[in-house]
Amino acid sequence: MLGREFWVLTLLFLALAGSGRAETVVATRTLRAQTVIGAEDVALAASTVAGALIALDEAIGQETRTAIYAGRAIRVDDIGPPALIERNQIVSLVYRRGPLSILAEGRALGRGGVGDSVRVINIASRATVTGLVAPDGTLTVFTHE
Repeated sequence: MLGREFWVLTLLFLALAGSGRAETVVATRTLRAQTVIGAEDVALAASTVAGALIALDEAIGQETRTAIYAGRAIRVDDIGPPALIERNQIVSLVYRRGPLSILAEGRALGRGGVGDSVRVINIASRATVTGLVAPDGTLTVFTHE
């Protein structure tokens, strides 16, 4: 039992000692909204900011949702997946219910990346629907049963 307590205390000590060296992801230059972040756009700074990213790979390849100024910590809510769908873009809609799938065209009312919900006007019916952006850029329309 003494061995187990020793390891628990050792791990606790290491965790506490490592917490003093926290790093935060910051912008190396001012990034406008809707900018896809590259490796040269971010760096690690020796600071701790609540809600900020702590690893560079969490930011690289993501798109800024708002302007991020040089030296500012990048928070989780400041970025998201790059938009696949732009406002007013003609998109493919997929309605699924059980084994039945219906394809239609729609006009996007907003922008969105993979996993985002986007409102769309179905061109044929003129109905406004909401769909989930799929990795291939189509929208899977929500149906209420």
